[in-house]
Amino acid sequence: MSTTAETATEIRPFHVDISDAALEDLRRRIAATRWPSRELVTDRSQGVQLATIQELAGYWVSDYDWRKAEAKLNALPQFTTEIDGVDIHFIHVKSPHADALPLIMTHGWPGSVIELLEVVGPLTDPTAHGGRAEDAFDLVLPSLPGYGFSGEPTEIGWDPGRVALAWAKLMHRLGYNRYVAQGGDVGSAVTDAMGRQGPEGLIGIHLNLLGAALAIADKLPAESEQERAALDALATFKASGFGYFLEQATRPQTIGYALLDAPVAMAAWMLDHDTDSYYKISSAFVDGKPVGNLTRDHILDNITLYWLTGTGASSARSYWESGRAQGLAAGQAPPAVSVPVGFTTFPGEIIPAPRSWAEAVYSTLVYFNQVDRGGHFAAWEEPDLFSDELRAAFRTVRR
Repeated sequence: MSTTAETATEIRPFHVDISDAALEDLRRRIAATRWPSRELVTDRSQGVQLATIQELAGYWVSDYDWRKAEAKLNALPQFTTEIDGVDIHFIHVKSPHADALPLIMTHGWPGSVIELLEVVGPLTDPTAHGGRAEDAFDLVLPSLPGYGFSGEPTEIGWDPGRVALAWAKLMHRLGYNRYVAQGGDVGSAVTDAMGRQGPEGLIGIHLNLLGAALAIADKLPAESEQERAALDALATFKASGFGYFLEQATRPQTIGYALLDAPVAMAAWMLDHDTDSYYKISSAFVDGKPVGNLTRDHILDNITLYWLTGTGASSARSYWESGRAQGLAAGQAPPAVSVPVGFTTFPGEIIPAPRSWAEAVYSTLVYFNQVDRGGHFAAWEEPDLFSDELRAAFRTVRR
C-alpha cells in the first residue's frame, strides 16, 4: 500500500505479539552455544567472564519468561508513527494530574525503552510514589530508529541531530507545544542536539552523561581532586573500555552478523559495556544479588527485546552515524544550547562529571546534582532516585 501524506502522519496503536516459534528458536540457539575456555584472569580485563555468561544463559533458557515483559509493555499505551520515512515506536503515558509537563526521554545502547519502564509510574503519577502533583509529567518514550520496535533506517544520515529533529516532530504531532527532554548514553547525544537546535516548544533539557567530555577532555578543568578523578576515569575508558564503541563506530556491520545469529554472543556484547554496570549485572546472575533494579529478569527483558526484534546490527549503526556526523562537523563549533540545562552525575557512570565540566559544556546550566548511588543505567537501576532528580531539575522551568 502506498503511503499518503495522511497515513504518513497517522498515529497507530501498537501491541507486542511475539510468536511461540520465535521464543522456541531463541531457546534452541542458546542451548546450542559453543563455549570458549575460561578467561585467563580473575577480572573482566579479558572481557565478559565465562561464569557470568553461562549463568545468564542457563537462566535465560530454563527460567526466564519473556511473556511477563510483553505483558508489562502491553499494559502501557504504545504507538507507532512514520517520521522522515521511518516507523517510530513510542510509549505515551499521560499523567492523571492536571498541568503535567510533557517530557520526552531517550534511551541509549545497549538499552531500550525497557530501561525506562520503572520510572513511568513515579514520573506520571508522583503522588502515588511519594512526590507532589505539581511535579507530574506526561511521558513520551520513543525507541530510537533501528532499535526495539522502531523501523530500521534504509539510508544513511540518521545521526543524533536527525533523531532530534524527528523527536521535535513527534512532540508536535502529539499536540505538545511546550515540553522538556531527557537522555543518557546515545539519548544524551540526541537530547544535547535538541537543546542546540532549539525547536519551538522545547523549554529545557536534562542529561546524565556528559558525552562532550570524550571530544574535549583536554579543554576541561583538571585542578580539583574530583576533576582529576574524572579525567582518570575517562582515560581508563578510552584505554580499556572503548572496544565496543570503536567497533560499532567503524564496523557495525561486521559485529552485526554475530549479534543477529547467536543470542549468547549478543548478550555478551551487550554486557561488555562499562565496568560498574558489568559487575552489577554479573552479581545478579552469579551471586544472586541484584543491585537496585538490575535484576536477572529486567536485564534479560532488555537483551531479549534486542534478539526478538533483530536490531543488533541496526542499533550498532547509530554509533557509525554519530562518528560520521562528527567527522563532517570537524572544526566547526556547534551551536550553543539556549534552553536551561539540568545535569545529574551518578557515581558509577563512565564519566562521573563534576559540576565544573557540566558548566564548561553548558553555559545555561541551571541545575546540577551529584547523587550517592547509581551508574550508567541510572533510570533502570535507581528509578526512584532518578525520578527525584528529574522533578528537581525541571522545577526550574515549570510555571
